[in-house]
Amino acid sequence: MYTWHATFDGQDTLHAAADRYQAVLVPLSGVDLIPRKWLHLTMQGVGFTDEVDADDLAKITEAARRHLATHRPVTFEAGVPIVDPEAILFAVTAADELRGVRDGVRAAIAEIWGSEHVPDSPDWTPHVSIAYSNTDGPAAPYVNALASIPPKPAAVTLRDVQLIRLDRDTRVYKWETVNSVPLGG
Repeated sequence: MYTWHATFDGQDTLHAAADRYQAVLVPLSGVDLIPRKWLHLTMQGVGFTDEVDADDLAKITEAARRHLATHRPVTFEAGVPIVDPEAILFAVTAADELRGVRDGVRAAIAEIWGSEHVPDSPDWTPHVSIAYSNTDGPAAPYVNALASIPPKPAAVTLRDVQLIRLDRDTRVYKWETVNSVPLGG
């Protein structure tokens, strides 16, 4: 499917934080760790690749450039991961600023397709997953393992967002970047 994500090439502090927490998760079963290369902040779906016209995709990308030209880069922190039923994830600060970026992407899709055809709910909580759950079970072992790491928030500056072609055939999301749109022009 086509979707908009923030990806984290070159975000060494985030990678180091993920590495620290993932190291204590390795001995535990029940989670699939997300490799550095595939860390991301899910932002906004567009549609399945066989259902999105290439011309529309190009128009949505150009509209996103216009809508995001006024958004400044967003600096946020990823702190201690939380255990969610589906994933272990960093909650992030600057959620309102990140929502503004997502709203710009949603406005771009609405400009081309109309607001009634924008996929996904407008409600959104930004986060960065470091592991996906692959079984049911108690959260306590994961919570305890994560608590053993001294907190050290990772500062991340989001300077652009990526339109990607996404798949998850191997228990981890992988993608090919179709286009990247900078914040602030």
